Amino acid sequence: MTSPPSLKATRKEWIGLAVIALPCMVYAMDLTVLNLALPAISAQLNPSSSQLLWIIDIYGFLVAGLLITMGTLGDRIGRRKLLLIGAAAFGVASTIAAFSDSAGMLIAMRALLGIAGATLAPSTMSLIRNMFHDEHERQFAIGVWIASFSLGSAIGPLVGGVLLQFFWWGSVFLVAVPVMLLLLALGPVLLPEYRDPDAGRIDPPSVAQSLFAVLAMIYGLKQIAQHGASWTAGAIIVAGFAVGVAFVRRQRRLPYPLLDLDLFMRPAFSAAIAAYALSCLAMFGVYIFITQYLQLVLGLDPLRAGLVTVPWALGFVAGSLLAPRLARRVPPLSIFVGGLLAATAGFLMVLLADRPYGLEAIMAGLIVMSLGMAPVFTIGNEMIITSAPPQRAGSASAISETSAEFSGSLGIAIFGSLGTMIYRAGLSAGMPDGIPAQVAETASSTLGAAVAVAPALPTPQADVMLAVARAAFVDALQLSAAVGAVLTLCAALAAACILRGGSARAEALRDDAA
Repeated sequence: MTSPPSLKATRKEWIGLAVIALPCMVYAMDLTVLNLALPAISAQLNPSSSQLLWIIDIYGFLVAGLLITMGTLGDRIGRRKLLLIGAAAFGVASTIAAFSDSAGMLIAMRALLGIAGATLAPSTMSLIRNMFHDEHERQFAIGVWIASFSLGSAIGPLVGGVLLQFFWWGSVFLVAVPVMLLLLALGPVLLPEYRDPDAGRIDPPSVAQSLFAVLAMIYGLKQIAQHGASWTAGAIIVAGFAVGVAFVRRQRRLPYPLLDLDLFMRPAFSAAIAAYALSCLAMFGVYIFITQYLQLVLGLDPLRAGLVTVPWALGFVAGSLLAPRLARRVPPLSIFVGGLLAATAGFLMVLLADRPYGLEAIMAGLIVMSLGMAPVFTIGNEMIITSAPPQRAGSASAISETSAEFSGSLGIAIFGSLGTMIYRAGLSAGMPDGIPAQVAETASSTLGAAVAVAPALPTPQADVMLAVARAAFVDALQLSAAVGAVLTLCAALAAACILRGGSARAEALRDDAA
């Protein structure tokens, strides 16, 4: 009698996992390093508030808009092949971005990075699905996958802080280049290739529809935040939503859709997506304020600001690696609800940013937030990719990453736009008399701009203006944290309702069958 093949991974798969973690680290580093460099970018390139938001957002928007396309493309042409193409493109785009000499050029290079980044994320998680067949090993591998993002977040501020301390802001983009070169050298040797032999053609209209829907809705929201409500902005949002509806309807008619809608009929998949999306919406929306708060309100230099965020990232690393062990003893419902409630408490701690111990409150809040979210992300992603058949793992992982990237980018856009309005209103109400109109207009765009123009004013006026600007910015941070707490609480309730409803339906079906 022949024994069945072992489900256990070999040494090659585990070494391959380490290779897969490389682009994930860079993926996270690119966001955290940029946030740390925002004050330097504001000072040198002098972007408008709208340009500053686009510098941050365009990367995530294009990633979110193209992830589904790239996930399906990986299923078709090969996941390893797509990963290596993306790594090469990411390295080239990072090099060009490092030498941008205007806000417009940096926005364009960030867009190219977004296109390249969209090829990386679905390839890595879908490869894990096909490399690790044992449930516990797969959970641990996904924990490593999540931890690599967190480790990139931890390394990013440290590396970025050192670079910003001694070099120009563009140097932070060059960090990605050697990592991508290493991946290109080791990937073909250590990573297996996998493609769906029955994959259909990529549908160009679906690609265009998904990208247009994402960008149109975000652009409309930005226009409302910058210039107030208008018929034009409303029409753009409605057009984006209408195209999104048309995209979903088109997927139902395609034999090989970009978006497999049948996956959303599975309670575990839907609960994981809902929790993942709402958590990322809250986390990314608040994090952008925290990095600026550390430097522009508390006056920390880039290196010290980076060190403050390290415990937050390490909390994600620890939580991700411990999640598989926790999953052996605790049901998914308890992990989801307990983790999201802990994250809610972390957001509430950020409300203490205006107190004398504001720095300590921020650090404690970030740690609690990360320890709560990490198990949700790890177990949730395992639930997502195992809900799909192996040949559509790329599509399932793309849906997961799309929900995270779109929600994160949407959080940055909405929270950033809302914060800009609150900051402007607070600064306008407390602006001292005698400030030149041009200086006041510049200062009202961003806190970084206010800090940059303050030295041109007499000392008493500069001190008053900076105090008012910083207080207005803290108000924006606190409101964002409060909204983040509400969102994670809603995520806990949504996950609980979906998972309980799914369990009840499954039990009813078993009773009927009996």
